[in-house]
Amino acid sequence: MKQSVFSWAIHRGEDAFGKYELPLLQFRKINETGMVSHCFTTRMGGVSEGMFASLNLSFTRGDEERKVAANYGRIADFLGITPDQIVTSDQTHTTNVIRVGKADGGNGVTKPRPYTDVDGLITNEPGVALATFYADCVPLYFVDPVHRAIGLSHSGWRGTVERMGKCTVEAMHREFGTEPAHVIVAIGPSICGACYEVGEDVAVPFSKAFEGMEEEILAEKGPDGDGNPKYLLNLWRANEIVLREAGVLPENIITTDICTCCNPQLLFSHRASCGKRGNLGAFLMIRP
Repeated sequence: MKQSVFSWAIHRGEDAFGKYELPLLQFRKINETGMVSHCFTTRMGGVSEGMFASLNLSFTRGDEERKVAANYGRIADFLGITPDQIVTSDQTHTTNVIRVGKADGGNGVTKPRPYTDVDGLITNEPGVALATFYADCVPLYFVDPVHRAIGLSHSGWRGTVERMGKCTVEAMHREFGTEPAHVIVAIGPSICGACYEVGEDVAVPFSKAFEGMEEEILAEKGPDGDGNPKYLLNLWRANEIVLREAGVLPENIITTDICTCCNPQLLFSHRASCGKRGNLGAFLMIRP
């Protein structure tokens, strides 16, 4: 059996809500760099209830603010920091990537964000924890061990069509001198190609953006009950293509083997829950 690209980290602690056990996913290859702390959350190990149970990381979906804050506190404790060292994105399906640092600590967690429309974050400052959010879209982790820089980006179907992976590598090159051949990139848990059914409104832009490679990312499923054509879209493969085009070496691209939609008890999925869900989080930090 092929070994998973992931390993489990189980963090145990105690806070105002009591003792807890927090299971988190980590990429083996990213851990091997020895340079960063990182994780991808599950929906387990938090204090939220109902459709948000239990590690919801969204303040804007109707959950109790104190419970979301406690969930962030547990992630921060795992990372060995405080919540005011976490910097969050403001995701609106753009390809906007910004550089952040210690002065941005707490943005979106302990204080309002001073920016909008940001789907990617990069930094070369230790102790700054980047955070982006998911419930089917694709997380992209970037680690440059040569220039000691990192990036974390949200790539839904719009971001993938617009090549968010390439945009992030280019931003890291511009800010830190990062060379694509040095970057390790992980494609995180998200909806798989067998679950992601789309219509022509999504399929056509992908056919145009990935001309000549359509068969690798799109499969015809046949019409729905109303006769509208339907397709299955493989965002994992599409992002691999984007990253290779950007100059990332194939051996430095790690692709998930966990689908959010296939595992609704473990992970939040917008599709599986019909929108009744919380947010998962990707976290990445250069170790102090």
